[in-house]
Amino acid sequence: MTVLLIDDDHEVLDASRQTLELEGFAVEATTRPEDALDRLGPSWPGVVVTDVRMPGLDGFALLERVCVADPEVPVVLVTGHGDIAMAMRAVRGGAYDFIEKPAEPGHLVEVVRRALEHRRLVLENRNLRAQLAGGGSLEARIIGRSAAIERLRAAVAGLADAEVDVLLFGETGTGKELIARSLHDAGRRRAGNFVALNCGALPDTIIESELFGHEPGAFTGAQGRRIGKLEHADGGTLFLDEIESMPMHLQVKLLRVLQERVIERVGGNRPIPLDLRVVAATKVDLLRQAGEGKFREDLYYRLNVVTVPLPPLRERREDVPLLLRHFLDAAAARSRRPAPPVDAAALARLAAHGWPGNVRELRNVAERMALGLGDGLAGGPVAGAGGGGIEPLAEQMDRIEKQLVEDALARCGGRVGETADKLGITRKTLYLKMRHHGLHRGDFAEE
Repeated sequence: MTVLLIDDDHEVLDASRQTLELEGFAVEATTRPEDALDRLGPSWPGVVVTDVRMPGLDGFALLERVCVADPEVPVVLVTGHGDIAMAMRAVRGGAYDFIEKPAEPGHLVEVVRRALEHRRLVLENRNLRAQLAGGGSLEARIIGRSAAIERLRAAVAGLADAEVDVLLFGETGTGKELIARSLHDAGRRRAGNFVALNCGALPDTIIESELFGHEPGAFTGAQGRRIGKLEHADGGTLFLDEIESMPMHLQVKLLRVLQERVIERVGGNRPIPLDLRVVAATKVDLLRQAGEGKFREDLYYRLNVVTVPLPPLRERREDVPLLLRHFLDAAAARSRRPAPPVDAAALARLAAHGWPGNVRELRNVAERMALGLGDGLAGGPVAGAGGGGIEPLAEQMDRIEKQLVEDALARCGGRVGETADKLGITRKTLYLKMRHHGLHRGDFAEE
């Protein structure tokens, strides 16, 4: 992030530059506002601090030109006492802020720091939106950049056209139906129906009819023929969520369907051949359930041809900003209001949360934020903060940094040089962070 200083007074320019550089800012200083325009654009990572009264292109004209290049580049006007009324009008017209001349060092630093943070958030949000909109179909639907999500996308891409039944295993809220739909839409069965049935949401008395359909008179109230979910999914995909809740007597019939791809409607005796793929999902250990007599072991092994694990959100915290932006944009569009900005402190807080409800919980948080109701996590559990309290921000940030460094090292195969390049820091800085977080240098490769 860069501060672009513009003032035709060399002494004022040097004084402001030194003030900002002493605070650690990267500063580019010039007396010619025309020189600044060449470097400005939608991706330029910085802010403009400019004097108002200059020969040729003055501060107000420069503001207009900057707004053409990118209206979200923060422009801070440095004004003399007589220019304050004009500066206030300029702020209403698009300037970020104004500072009275001569600039008080502390105030200058504070305004610049806020402007840079604003610009950083603008660029970050643009980047996240670009990733959401510009990815392929799987990248746009299975959102995230973590290693766990990349493995999940690769698994879905590899299984999409495979004619095998799939078992999805993951906690509540990890997106099992989304993955099932992605398997269907990315495969050759996309032209067929995707039929979803929650096995835990239907009473035992009607689930058989829902699955297999029935003939007229099959039971009291069955006045006409009904096509069941299995038959409706012919040529497509049947998604059975919470498969562990399926009654035992139906598990026997489902096993026959999986083996023979043939059904009979309730009350009928005519075999009906099916061409469908079954994707089942569970949040429990089915093998343990089988050992306890709560699930048929033969059905487990028939479903377990391919098992795809879905990572919980707490194991891919680096995906929180991308998911949050996606849900915020969607929620804002539904409520017909602009998506709210999210500052660094809020992101750190969200990244440190334990997310027991996983992605579904994050989506609900985004809905509340889009409505201006806050994240709703106050007083709630924060990862590693025993007793449900909230850790000091410094401790949360420290833990998040360690996790990000570890993840980056893992994704780069432990190569320190490559990891430092990816993180945008020097190798020395990375070594210092590794030492701080107890990551031993000898465990990783130099290159």
